[in-house]
Amino acid sequence: MEKKEMEEKDIENVLKILENFSETETSRLKIQVSKEEEPEKVKKAYHYGRCDVGSPWARGECYDLPEED
Repeated sequence: MEKKEMEEKDIENVLKILENFSETETSRLKIQVSKEEEPEKVKKAYHYGRCDVGSPWARGECYDLPEED
């Protein structure tokens, strides 16, 4: 497959993801591009609140609070 064909396929895949996402009631979408991940791999994560999924705060690992005595 030529590079141009691969790029067009990638664009089509992203558009398909966005179209499918827009049909859900989910309010946030985070896309990460990686050459190390499996092609077309989708991972859904849910959390309570509006902080970033996977952030220390969302994982309950806030690093800047004072230590408890």
